[in-house]
Amino acid sequence: MKINLAVFFGCRSVEHEVSIISAVQAMASMDREKYNIYPVYVTKEGQTVTGNTLFNIESFQDIPSLLNKCEAVTFLRKGGRVVMSKLGKGIFASKKETPIDVAFPIVHGTNCEDGTIQGLFEFLDLPYVGCDVISSAVGMDKAVFKDVLKRYNLPVLDCITFYAREYAEDKEKAVLKILEKIGLPAIVKPVNLGSSVGITKANTKEELFDAIDNAVSFADKVLIEKAVTALREINCSVLGDADECIASVCEEPFMTDEILSYEDKYTSGGGKKSGGSKGMASLSRKVPADLEKEQEEYIKDLACKIFKALGCCGVVRIDFMIDTSTNTVYANEINTIPGSLSFYLWQPAGVPYAELLDRMIALAFRRQRKKEELTFTIDTNILSGVKLGGTKGSKGSKI
Repeated sequence: MKINLAVFFGCRSVEHEVSIISAVQAMASMDREKYNIYPVYVTKEGQTVTGNTLFNIESFQDIPSLLNKCEAVTFLRKGGRVVMSKLGKGIFASKKETPIDVAFPIVHGTNCEDGTIQGLFEFLDLPYVGCDVISSAVGMDKAVFKDVLKRYNLPVLDCITFYAREYAEDKEKAVLKILEKIGLPAIVKPVNLGSSVGITKANTKEELFDAIDNAVSFADKVLIEKAVTALREINCSVLGDADECIASVCEEPFMTDEILSYEDKYTSGGGKKSGGSKGMASLSRKVPADLEKEQEEYIKDLACKIFKALGCCGVVRIDFMIDTSTNTVYANEINTIPGSLSFYLWQPAGVPYAELLDRMIALAFRRQRKKEELTFTIDTNILSGVKLGGTKGSKGSKI
């Protein structure tokens, strides 16, 4: 019997288009003999729709036309399970309900990857692929991520954070604090975005002002850390859950500027000959990275420790920085739903994309089985005999 699988993507995020690419890639690689696949596209306005046209990446070139070919849907619990209910157009339209066994969120950025959509699945008690609410939220907030790693004595760069209003009230004071505590050059980041959106390197005080102004246009909170000038970037993916996990091969991405940009990640390999962007799979990179065996094993081990420290599940990608002047490795950030699901790091490790997806879905069901063994309600008589006051106040309340 096939599994009814709902793949969620899009959402109200600056990484909306990247999510579409990642999801269409994944759905094309899923085993149709095992799964009934229901694409669920969340528009930038928050509308949730489904339809066969969503399997075709070219359909997204004309969103109004695409939406006309789709049906609006909602999700609810009914008869002890979750159903996807089509919201028919017009008062005489028939509504169709499809039972959903598991959700597969392939979303990137705020309002989705940060624990938001995971909270919806938890509320519905619907099994879902990937990290849970807490690990998703921690992974999205770069400052909290650093704090957690420090708690586990895992290597990260020190940083300063502040809110947009705090900066706006006294920009000069904020910048002087950064120069004193961090120095230049510095990297300025929105604290809760991915895909390198809003990230700038500042080499001068004037550039620091510009970089912060740019970052606060994307997020209410910004992070500033010392830039590693003798920098080498290495990424590694991890698959599993808090009980057991394994690391992929490592990659070394290549930059066209001082930092790895959005364009480097998603358009560098997507020219006319290749038929457009292929998501993170289009990034110029060396796989596997040219590392000494000892350093490679150290990074893989560190990746698994970070994965377990956050309590992750499914597939993540962890980005590392190597300061080649001291040969020191730092954890930079984690992507709890990485672009292209990092399949390109697992194929060289002997895990084809279809198998990777199967494992991720199996982990979702495994977590649900463990969850079902827990107690979420208790018998109580606290409401027996309770009398509350009427509109005149709480005089008659027994609480």
